[in-house]
Amino acid sequence: MLLALAEVSALSLWFSASAVVPALKLEAGISDGQASLYTSAVSIGFVVGTLLSALLTLSDRMQPTRLFAISALVAAAVNAAILGIDPSSFLVIVFRFITGMCMAGIYPVGMKLASSWSRGDTGFLVGLLVGALTLGSALPHLFNVAGGVDWRFTLTAASMAAGLSALLILQCRPGPGLAPAAPFNPHAILEAWRNKPLRLANFGYLGHMWELYAMWGWIGFYLAASFTESGMRNPVFWAGAATFLVIASGGVGSMLGGVFADRMGRTTLTMGALAISGTCAATVGFFYGGVPALMVLICLIWGSTVVTDSAQFSSCVIELADPRYVGTMLTVQTSIGFSLTLITIHALPVFADVYGWRWAMAPLAMGPALGVIAMWMLRRDPASAKLAGGRK
Repeated sequence: MLLALAEVSALSLWFSASAVVPALKLEAGISDGQASLYTSAVSIGFVVGTLLSALLTLSDRMQPTRLFAISALVAAAVNAAILGIDPSSFLVIVFRFITGMCMAGIYPVGMKLASSWSRGDTGFLVGLLVGALTLGSALPHLFNVAGGVDWRFTLTAASMAAGLSALLILQCRPGPGLAPAAPFNPHAILEAWRNKPLRLANFGYLGHMWELYAMWGWIGFYLAASFTESGMRNPVFWAGAATFLVIASGGVGSMLGGVFADRMGRTTLTMGALAISGTCAATVGFFYGGVPALMVLICLIWGSTVVTDSAQFSSCVIELADPRYVGTMLTVQTSIGFSLTLITIHALPVFADVYGWRWAMAPLAMGPALGVIAMWMLRRDPASAKLAGGRK
């Protein structure tokens, strides 16, 4: 529980700046390009951080709670520093990049810590952590609403939450399943490609990530635009409240998905979740500008399934990889996944400029479709017998 609380608190930094984009557009006049960088700079930083961590096998060589605490403290300080500069300054993007680098010492490390306590319930434990990530990602939108859409309040609250996470994680201890510190091996990252089952699990994860962070990063703006077109009063405020519910619903989905996957199979859960979320991405445009309640309903279904499968791709890696390098394999997986998000986060507003915001989310459905194919191939591989105690 302490680990989950630490994850929730630390990961509130990820979307702390993205959540205030609608308000900053009104107050500081930032462009769509700058708005994209508010989110993607964190992903770029995360990719760089995870690559360095994987090459140095940091997550398998350094005491995990210490690495988590240091990363959270640095990220909190850098995020708070944004309060002292012009929102349109390029320095904001630099600070967001550093925040992302710090996330590399928080998210994969938290999953490794969770898996060390596994007793045949890896899917649920990692699902709990991903649920914490999801709630942490949603919290800035709640801070935004609580602060009357004051972006300064949102950034301050997220930084304080991350500082608290550093204290919480130091009260946690690794479980008995934590493997001994691994020797330095920069070639270990190649196993993610050489091992066919791992490769298929990572391809499934790429299909999932094609959709996830572009949806999370732009759903607040998308809802605000939809509510504005529908004639709703105070659309930015209500879009913030709805966005919190949409993203937070994925936290429940992650935990329930973990329980389901442990009992019914990893590939079964991932293929089902990918199919539902991909369908939502393809059809949400039909609700754009219409009755707000219906738009929120379809987005709640989307939000609850778009991340339901995330933990199971990580669980696949935990069960298929060499135990000595589980942390590194998780870091590699998240690194390649977040590299892909840079494409969709930036391409989505470009697509919207050409075809309009109504259909901006539709291309995200391509990722889940390809992800289903990858997980079906993994299901047919003999190595899938290692998943969830033989439950594919």
